[in-house]
Amino acid sequence: MGNLLGCVKVHQMEVAVKENFGEYKKVLAPGCHCVPWCFGSRIVGHVNLRVQELDLRCKTKTKDNVFLTVDASIQYRAVRENAGDAFYKLSNTRGQIQAYVFDAIRSIVPKLTLNDVFEQKDDIANEVDEQLERV
Repeated sequence: MGNLLGCVKVHQMEVAVKENFGEYKKVLAPGCHCVPWCFGSRIVGHVNLRVQELDLRCKTKTKDNVFLTVDASIQYRAVRENAGDAFYKLSNTRGQIQAYVFDAIRSIVPKLTLNDVFEQKDDIANEVDEQLERV
């Protein structure tokens, strides 16, 4: 009944993306909103604002020619102010993050020996974080 009248409920920790006649208009915050479909308004999707976790396993080679598997756990979330960009510009968020993390790990670990990798785990994590922030 609510959709018939143009009422839309947006749940906590998510936002809704609103379009008018196919053109992006704005992001709707959690709560109840009036989206009159008879005037061309509609909700085209939702963006989850919760923290999500991505577990990765990256195989790479060290400076001393030892092959190893690096386990990484990435936590990410969409920022409310950029939810429109996240909805329209990202098609496979998890895949894109995985590719960036793999690139970062594979650019750092081959410069280190196996012992250095174990000793500098925190430095590697910080470097991966810095490379992700630049993207």
